[in-house]
This record gives sequence, C-alpha cells and structure tokens, in this order.
Amino acid sequence: MVAVSGVLIIATMGRPFTMLLLLLVQHFGNCEGNQRPSLVQYTQVQYNATVYENSAAKTYIEQPVKMGIYLANPLWDIRYKIISGDNENLFKAEEYILGNFCFLRIRTKGGNTAILNREVKDHYILTVKAVEKNTNTEARTQVRVQILDTNDLRPLFSPTSYSVSLPENTAIRTSIARVSATDADIGTNGEFYYSFKERTDMFAIHPTSGAVVLTGRLDYAETKLYEMEILAVDRGMKLYGSSGISSMARLTVHVEQANEYAPVITAAVLAPSELDKDPTYAIVTVEDSDQGSNGEIASLSIVAGDPLQQFKTVRSVPGGKEYKIKAVGHIDWESQPFGYNLTLQAKDKGNPSQFSSVKVIHVTSPLFKSGPVRFEKDVYRAEISEFAPPNTPVIMVKALPNYSQLKYMFKNAPGKVRFNLNPHTGLITTLEPIKAQYSSHFELEVMTSDRKASAKVLIKVRDMNSNPPEFTQTSYKASFDENVPVGTSVMSVSAKDLDEGENGYVTYSIANVNPLPFVINHFNGIISTTEDMDYELMPRVYNLRIRASDWGIPYRREVEVPVTIILNNLNDNTPLFEKINCEGTIPRDLGVGEQITTVSAIDADELQLVRYQIESGNELDLFILNPNSGVLSLRQSLINGLGAKVSFHSLRITATDGENFAVPLYINITVAASRKPVNLQCEETGVAKMLAEKLLQANKPHNHGEVEDAFFDTHSMNLHAPQFRSTLSSSVEVKESLPVGSSIILMNATDLDIGFNGKLVYAISGGNNDSSFTVDLETGMLKILSPLDREVKDKYTLNITVYDLGIPQKSAWHLLDINILDANDNRPEFLQDSYFVKVSENKELNSEIIQIEATDKDLGPNGEVKYFLLTDTDMFTINSTTGVVKVIGALDREIQHVHFLKIEARDQPNEEPQLFSSVLLKVSLEDVNDNPPKFIPLNYHVKIREDLPEGTIITWLEAYDPDVGQSSQVRYSLLDSGDGTFDVDKLSGAIRIVQRLDFERRQVYNLTVRAKDKGKPISLSSTCYVEVEVVDVNENLHPPRFSSFVDKGFVKEDVPIGSSVMTITAYDEDSGRDGEIRYSIRDGSGVGIFRIDEEKGVIETADLLDRETTSHYWLTVYATDQGVVPLSSFIEIYIEVGDVNDNAPQTTEPVYYPEVLENTPKDVSVIQIEAFDPDSSSSEKLTYKITSGNPQGFFSINPKTGVMRLWVKSCELTIKELMTEEEEKIGEQ
Repeated sequence: MVAVSGVLIIATMGRPFTMLLLLLVQHFGNCEGNQRPSLVQYTQVQYNATVYENSAAKTYIEQPVKMGIYLANPLWDIRYKIISGDNENLFKAEEYILGNFCFLRIRTKGGNTAILNREVKDHYILTVKAVEKNTNTEARTQVRVQILDTNDLRPLFSPTSYSVSLPENTAIRTSIARVSATDADIGTNGEFYYSFKERTDMFAIHPTSGAVVLTGRLDYAETKLYEMEILAVDRGMKLYGSSGISSMARLTVHVEQANEYAPVITAAVLAPSELDKDPTYAIVTVEDSDQGSNGEIASLSIVAGDPLQQFKTVRSVPGGKEYKIKAVGHIDWESQPFGYNLTLQAKDKGNPSQFSSVKVIHVTSPLFKSGPVRFEKDVYRAEISEFAPPNTPVIMVKALPNYSQLKYMFKNAPGKVRFNLNPHTGLITTLEPIKAQYSSHFELEVMTSDRKASAKVLIKVRDMNSNPPEFTQTSYKASFDENVPVGTSVMSVSAKDLDEGENGYVTYSIANVNPLPFVINHFNGIISTTEDMDYELMPRVYNLRIRASDWGIPYRREVEVPVTIILNNLNDNTPLFEKINCEGTIPRDLGVGEQITTVSAIDADELQLVRYQIESGNELDLFILNPNSGVLSLRQSLINGLGAKVSFHSLRITATDGENFAVPLYINITVAASRKPVNLQCEETGVAKMLAEKLLQANKPHNHGEVEDAFFDTHSMNLHAPQFRSTLSSSVEVKESLPVGSSIILMNATDLDIGFNGKLVYAISGGNNDSSFTVDLETGMLKILSPLDREVKDKYTLNITVYDLGIPQKSAWHLLDINILDANDNRPEFLQDSYFVKVSENKELNSEIIQIEATDKDLGPNGEVKYFLLTDTDMFTINSTTGVVKVIGALDREIQHVHFLKIEARDQPNEEPQLFSSVLLKVSLEDVNDNPPKFIPLNYHVKIREDLPEGTIITWLEAYDPDVGQSSQVRYSLLDSGDGTFDVDKLSGAIRIVQRLDFERRQVYNLTVRAKDKGKPISLSSTCYVEVEVVDVNENLHPPRFSSFVDKGFVKEDVPIGSSVMTITAYDEDSGRDGEIRYSIRDGSGVGIFRIDEEKGVIETADLLDRETTSHYWLTVYATDQGVVPLSSFIEIYIEVGDVNDNAPQTTEPVYYPEVLENTPKDVSVIQIEAFDPDSSSSEKLTYKITSGNPQGFFSINPKTGVMRLWVKSCELTIKELMTEEEEKIGEQ
C-alpha cells in the first residue's frame, strides 16, 4: 500500500485488509479538522417586538416568539450586534444562552437623553448581526420594534371658545352646538369624555361626540345669557388612578326673543269703474300676533304673476297694516284679457324675519267682466277626401266662453267659395267636390261675429286614386340577338301616375293570355328573356301587351300599351354533311373532268353559303372539288403520269359557312383496271330530316294564332244611379243621453255598377242646422256629432244624400225623421260643495249633528232624491229621506280626530240607470282628557359604561299623550332614582347621571319613571321601568410577569408519567379577576410530552421520556390573567432529561472478518473490536471478553481496549475455521 499525491493505493492485498483500510480512511476523513461548519441561522428572518414609549433604561423589549439561534455545535460562541435601524442609539443587543439556544435580547440603553416617543416615531426596524467567533460565520435578521402608546398626552380643545345664539322658542332636544377636542394618544389612551364643569339642567353634552343639546325651555325675559365651561376628561385618568381635568373650553349661549308668528294676509278684491283715474284693485290686510318689532310688518310684496311690474302695494297709512293694490302706470289688459293672478307675500321685522304664506288674488280689467272670447285653438287642422261630396263635415271650431249670441263667420271669403261655415255651431262643411290636383291645401280664417277672436283653419285635401297611369309612349318596339343568356334585358317601358303615395305607385305586368318567353320587372318595367332564344327554332317577332297598374284604393286604375320585339339571327350553327364515310371504285380510264360524286352539307343558319374544300388526300392534284356545288371530278388522267402509279386515294373533305367548319367527310376511292362505272357507297346522316323535325317541334308553342281577350274598361261607364234600401226606415228614435260618436242607423244604399262607378259616398244635405249629426262618408253610418238635449230640441228631419264616383256622378236622397227621447240626464245637486261640523268626542249616541240637502232638476221619479252614506263606518248614519246625520257609535278623537263621510244623493228613475252625486261631510271631534300618557317604548333598557362623567344623559324618555292642548302636555318624574344616582328632567324626559358609577359596587339599576299630563279637571299618569345596566370598563392594566424570561428544569428519563418536573410562578399587580393567573403550554418541542397545572404552574410529565432519543425539551409557557380583556406573558422553559443506564453496549459492526497468515508469531494483533453505549454514564465503563468460538484458546482480547491478539504460535488454522456454521453463511453472502 502506497500513497501517491494523497491518494491511497492498495496493492496485492486480501479483501479483509482492504475493508479495514477503507474503515480507517473513513474514520480519519471524518475527523474534526475536515468537518464543514454547520450553518448559523436565526429561527426567523424577521421578528416583531414591542416596547412602551417612555420606558426606563435597560427595559427589555417583548416578543411573542423565541428570538435567537439554535446552537448546532456546542462549541459555538455567538455574539449579537445591532448594525442598522438604530440611528438614535436607543437599543442594545445582548446574548443569553440556555441549553442549545442562544437568545437574542434587546433592551433600551441607559444614560441616554433620548427616550422612546410613539408620537414622534412609532416603530423601528433593527438589523441584528450574529457572529460565531470561532468560525466568523455570520447571520442577520430584522427586528421590527413597535412602540406602544402610553397615556402621556392630554386632550386639547380647538377652538377653546364657542358662542351660539338661540331664539327662545328653540325646541327641546335641539342640537345647538358641537365642541371638539383631540388627543394624540391612541386606543383607550386617546379616548376622553366631554362634560360640564358645573351641572346645568338647561343643557346636556354628549360624552363622546361633543354635541350640546337643549334640555330645558328658554325664556328671553328670564335669562338672556348662559355661560358654561366644558371639560374634556381623559378616560385614562380613572383607569390609571389619576385625577384632575385635561382641558377646558367655554360655551356662551345668547337667548334671543323669538319671532314666533308669521304674518297672515287677508284680501278683498275690488271691481273699479272704468272712469276711476287711480283705481284700487284690492284691499289687503296683514296681521302678526308677535309683540314689538317681531309683530311689525316690514313689507308686502308681489312675488309672482306680475312679470312686467305693472302693480304695486301702497300702505293706506304710514306704519299701518292695510295695503292697497294699485297700478304703476298703464296696464296691458290686451295680453291678459282675463286679468292677472297676483301672488302676495308679507314679511315682518323680526330677526330672523318670518314670511307669510303666499296669497293669490285675481285682478280683473274694468273692460272685461266675464273675460273675452277666444277660440280653443289658434290653428285648426283637418283633412278632406277628394271623393267627399257637398255638405261633408270638415271640422268644428269652437270659441269660449260660449255665449248664446255668439256666431261664427269667415274673415275673408275666398274668391271661389268651396266651404260653408255654420254660424251657430262652427261646423265647416264642403260646398262642392274638391280635387287635390288643383289645390291640395286650403287656409281659411274664421272669427267671431264681434270680430274680437279669430283662428286659422288649415285643410289638407287627401289625394285619392283619381288618375290612371300614362305610358311615356303610345307603343314600343325593340330587337335583340338570339342566343343571349336567360334573363337578358331586352327593353324597358315607363308609365307615370299623377296621384300621390300608393295611388301614384305604378307596377307593370304582361297582359298576354298565351305564354311568351319574356318577363317584365313589376317595379322598373324592364322586359327580359325567360328562355334560350334560337332564331332558327322560334318565332322572329313577338307582340306583347304591357299593362301598368297603380296601387290605389279602393280600386286600381290600369292602362295597356303594345310592345313589338324582333329576334335577330346569328351565325351560330356548324354545317353538317348529309352523307359520310364514302367508299367505292372508279375506272382507271375515267375521263378527265368527269364527275365522281357530289358532296352536300346543310347549315341551319339562313342566308349562309356553304363552301367545300379538300383538306387532304389530293397531294397529286388528281381530283378537283367545286367549292360551291360540291361536285367532285377527275382533274388528271389516271392512266399515265403520276396517277397511273397509285391505285387507292383517301380524300378528306370539309365544309364551312365562313366561320364554322363541318366535321370532315372521308371518301375512299379504289382505282379499278376494268372499265366499270363509278360506284361509291356512303352512309346517310339524316341531317335534313332531323333539322326539319326540330323546326317543326320548336315552332309548335308559337305557331297557333294568338287569341287575346279584347281590353274593355269596365270602370269607364257609369250606367246606374245609387238606390237606398226599400226597407230603410223613414224615422228613428234616439235618447238624448246617447253619447257623441254613437251610431244611429246605417243608411245603406247600393249601385249596380262596378269599380268607381259603383263606389258610394254619403252626406247630410239638410236638416242638420245645429250640427248634431254626421254620416260616415264611406259606410253611410249616421252618428251623433254633438251632444243632444231634448229640452232644447226634440225632433230633426235630415236629408241624407248618396253619391257614386262615376262620371257623370249620380245620386239619390232619403228623408229621415229623428225623434229625441227624454233621459234621466240631470244629477241631484247638493246645496253646498262640502259640509263641516264640530262634535265633542263624548257626544251621546243617536244625537243629530247636521242635515244634508240636495235637489234634482228632473221631474217625477227622476227628480226624487234619496241619501246614502258611502263611507264604511259604524259611527254615523244618515236618514235616506231627510238627510239628517246622527251619531250611532262611540267616538274617540285619539283614534280618529276627524271623520270624512262621503254622502251620495241618488234619483229614483223607474227604468233608466240612477244618476247620483256625492259630497264630503267633515266631522271634526273636539278633545276630552280621556287618555293617560303612554311611554314609547313601554319599558327601557340602557347599557352605559361605568366611567361616564356626571351630567351625561343616558337616555331620553318619550311619552305620548294623544289628547290635545294642556291634556297632551307631559311632565316626567322619578319614583325610584336608584339611590340618587340618576334624575330626570321634567320637561325633556332626559335621564342624567348625577353620581359617579362603579361597576364593582353596583351593576344594575331599576328606575321607575312617571309621566303625568296637565289635563283638566283631573290629570292622568302612567309609569314605566328603566333598567340601567352598568358595563365594566377594562381596568386590567398590568399583564402577569415572570421573574425571568427563561427558566431551566431537570428530570430523569425513567420517571413515570405524571412526575413533577418544576414549578413556575408569575405575579400580577392587578386585583380581583384582573390579577388571577392561569398557566398553559402553547409551544415548544415538549408540547404533548409535558403538561402544566393551569392554577399552580406545576409542570409534569405527560409521556415516557428517553434521553437517548431526546436529551432536552423546550416549552413556551403562558401566564394569562382573567380580566375582561385578558393580558398575558410567556416564559421559555428548558428541560434537560437526565441519563439512566438502560441501554446495552453495541459493537460498531455486527460481524467482523479478520484474517491472519499461517506461522504468524504470538501476540500479533488481529483486530480491534469497537463498541459504544448510548447511556452517557456507561460510555467510559465498557469491558471486552470472548464468550464463545475459542475453545482451543487460540485468541485473547484486551478487556479495556478490545484488541484481539494471537495467543499461540505457528497456527495453521484461520479464524475462519473457528467460525460457526451461521457465521460461514454470513461470510459467503
């Protein structure tokens, strides 16, 4: 074995020796000098810690977790240092080692003038470096130190002085001011309460919002000024046992005399004479019930209705309360002929001023007593049909007010009068038919007979279908080539119609009876093909009848025009041979010029000449072909010359029409030696027959003569006059109550003509002077145009005329008598628009309170009136005959202070529906003191904090008395004041704290409150209960504290479960539950292995221990107090497990394989047996001996070192021979 460059080389050695060397290399390779240092690492990359501001020097920060480094190597020497984040040099890092952990502890430095101030800086982020001195290994972590607040600042008011002014009628519970203070501390330290320095019953302040509320009734005559000092008391003062105030502000309340009442306006409108030079249009009186300047009137103003400021208010006497409404100058009555609606408002001299409700007065012109006449519309619009006959209603104009002497007339009669105006009803009718093509609009101007009102009437003549379409030409002609694609446009036609809209909208169609290969676009008149057009196979000329139709109603008007279309021929066919594939013989001695055969080709195109030619096979120029006749003849002799040498000739012949070539024809000629006649045989193609059949077949649909229906305009002849039905009645009866628009009778007429000649229109020609009726132009239905009144006119005789629309126009008439029947059309009318009565709420039953009366203008049963109470009530009833109203139920003003009764008066017709009218009766109940005050809610439950200041309002009592006047005024009092801790304001119902509360002394108060009214002759009262629950304020100021932040315990590994390990103790400076401590284990490697008594702090084992498995444990033990807001702290416990000899020694290898050479001398070392004991106490006390396998005593072992030596000399036996069979098997493996 040699070593080269540090590499161990093993040469020619046995296997056991090689393994031994490897063990040695491994052993020395793992020595301490070659170990890689373990990594120095914090338990966390960043820690969070806290410390209170203003903390004393050498105060350690607190952190919720174990902060530091685990010592992976017990030889480590860790040092901590703050390297950044502490610019003020406030902190110092220290080390504390316990067990296998090096704690990082940070404290405040001593002897430093700088202190921690949360309001200046609330946190620090410190970077702490850990250095292991032996290896200079470093680690870093960040510690975020949060500075906790202490109550070191006092509340400050801003501003410190407040002033408000209140009118003496300010309502109780009104918020009058809000003070504001701030405290830079946070949490509970920043909370404070507002309170008055000296108690007052007039005002209260909310302890947290600073809102000041009025709790008493102000009286300017009694007290004009209130000055109060307001404290802002830090809540921390009670919590930390301090006393005194933090800050103070001053509140000044000025009481002002109240302007309680607003002015009230009353006015009397006058009707001045036209002769008054300075007319007064109204007398206005303004009253104000206030005293002094508050009751004086500052002004009366016109606030609306006089945009041009034509009116003014003038005091009757200086300083008086009476005003006159007069004109400033000339008043424009023309633009306001009905007068002016002036809106008045008064203002008093109070501070602040009160304004009256607005008062509207109507000022009329001396010139107009009832107002001028005006049309309902400035412009009327109507439409009339062209077909309308004379006397057709157009529109009805109407002017208001409708005086009996009022009449209508045209302002300017048109040159040619076409309309009539009924002077009494304002109905405009036609005098003659009107054509839209001559004048489509009319503008008429109507006016009243006094010429003081006028209006325009715009009449539009509605176009009807009165014109037929007209083609632009009397006939059309066009031509086109054959073979054009299907759908090709050939030509177009066009027609115009002078009518408007659909009446003038023209469409086209082909009127021919027989089918043609053409179609026309219905909308643009373009004619196109529908088939492939072939000149050779189809007719060359087509005669079409094109019809133009409008879309008019009720009938279309149509016109036709002839159209001629010619088909042009094209060269579109190829010549075809009649015979093909000819073969035969000719004699060799055939003479030059003699005819051999004739070829023939047919071209379907007309006027096309076919020419023939030899394409091939005549290279010797022996044959000649006539190009026109197709005769093939011999050109040179076949006996001599070049022709004598050839006996067979194949000629290829074609035909052409100049553009198209036929399929070639082949003639195979054999020259025979004997003199025989020319003999040629050909195949017939049948071309001529096929072409003839095709032409005959194609011309069949167009060959037969067209028999077209002669066009006859059935609409042009007006042969018959209209006729009314023979069964049409000559008289009808109509009730006067029939509504406008109701149908009366159908004036049905007939006309035997068709189209417009048979179209009928209707009109009333006479008997309709008051425009009560109208007849439908189209249907002839007679209807009511304006309301009927039998009392005015009870019979009409109408002349109904019917016209057709033919030329010349024909008509017929029919007289119809209309009798107007009476109807129950008058309702009962009450003598008053409404009724009002006052009744005491304790009115006796069956007492009469009022009589209602109504009359009906109708006679008999129609005029008999009965009364009914429509309102669903069991309090009142009415006599159906007399209208007397009585009380039948117990009244209660508090449930319903006013009753609105709807009373109906009905007439009593025998057959017709009843007519009725209704009126409201208002029954107002006068109050009696019959209700005690009622608390809302019935009882109260209030939660308040024990540290609220004295004078704080804990709740407002609310009692409601439904009575009115003094009977509704409630006063409050405490029957049980909770040992004088509370009192109640008799007016406002505010319950105040008057003595300091203490939760530890008393938690609940049950107060009894009485509410009493001021009713006469006796007052009524009620009580309620107020449960006041005092809420504990957190006074848990101190957390539990341990004497040290760590502790150490020891326990042997063989102790039984439940064995006590150690006792830890924490102390708490608080008293009561705040000072009671409970212990718990919350973290650490020993969780579940140990438990702690939560009251005594005794730590016990909870599982069996084994030092060889775990030699130590860490526990994080918390101590928590029992406060409302519990506080806690923790301690880190290190428990070392003591060793017990409970493990047998173990060799490093289960089997050893040493070898020795024969003839090895005595005392040579064979192998060293190594063993260890997991028990630390037994590791130095191991002894070795051979127990078996050495019966001959060949080997010995050192009992201390375990070295085995050879005991005999020159032994040829090896250890292998002494091994047991089991050992041999293991060795072989």
